[in-house]
Amino acid sequence: MDIKKLFVGGITGGILFFLLGWLVYGNLLAGYMQSHPGIVTGINRPDMEMDFLFLGVGNLLSGLLMAYIFMRANVITLSDGIITGAVVGFLLGASFDCVMYGTTLIASKHMIMADIIAITINSAIVGAVVGFVMGKLNKSA
Repeated sequence: MDIKKLFVGGITGGILFFLLGWLVYGNLLAGYMQSHPGIVTGINRPDMEMDFLFLGVGNLLSGLLMAYIFMRANVITLSDGIITGAVVGFLLGASFDCVMYGTTLIASKHMIMADIIAITINSAIVGAVVGFVMGKLNKSA
């Protein structure tokens, strides 16, 4: 296993997941998610109390997972990255959201549908970039 590719791809993916999360969830979907809560409300941390350490670690781990899957599947192009990223994002996002909806009262069906669409699109974008970066690292080796 090429550790350099794993870390460069993973860190690139983690940073991109963080930025896309800020854009999509923090800005574009913030109002929609707030207007479609589950039965239990008031669970989100106020903006000033967000724990950015854990937010950053979570995004970094998502990037590393994407890079690891790409290494194992030999994804080294932008187009393969888009497809693989979208599939991975959809499957992970939908599985997590369905289990969360089935076991808790914190999300509505509208919220999980929006989340599944958002994570699929975000993962496709991250997948494209990670696939491209890993392909460039593959050629330079």
